[in-house]
Amino acid sequence: MTEFRGKRVSHEYIQANPATPERIFPLLCPVRETDWVPGWEYRLIHSESGFAEANCVFATPNPDGSETTWVVTEFDPSAYRIAFVWVNPGLVAAKILIKLEAGSTGMTNTHIGYTYTGLSEEGNREVERYNKKWFLHKMQSWEEAINHYLTSGRRIDTGGWE
Repeated sequence: MTEFRGKRVSHEYIQANPATPERIFPLLCPVRETDWVPGWEYRLIHSESGFAEANCVFATPNPDGSETTWVVTEFDPSAYRIAFVWVNPGLVAAKILIKLEAGSTGMTNTHIGYTYTGLSEEGNREVERYNKKWFLHKMQSWEEAINHYLTSGRRIDTGGWE
């Protein structure tokens, strides 16, 4: 057996969202993301409620035809806190923690943390691409998409979303 060490990178971002945590939290769900994320596709594997909940499992397609498997590892609606782990087999595993915090005048500060770990040499090369500039673009695109939905009730055009 060869020795392998996965590379790891972590990033954090705080979004400013024009709605209350009560309104935003339900949107952090594989089913509800179709409302506001352009091109969002998922396959619900297990959920008692049909929505995000503790131990919910779903998959999202990858361009090569494989799937990334997601598990809701933490679900606390009263604290507006949700966490996911996803695994793109043989490449990357990620942990995502999202905490909503009520701000002033109906605003919410959404704290988002990601930790990516390479699962192979190819995965390590992928993780190396996940630098601060890449992450900032990803988070700003997410913020633009959800804020558009929160203010208009419609999904944003695919424009800058990635």
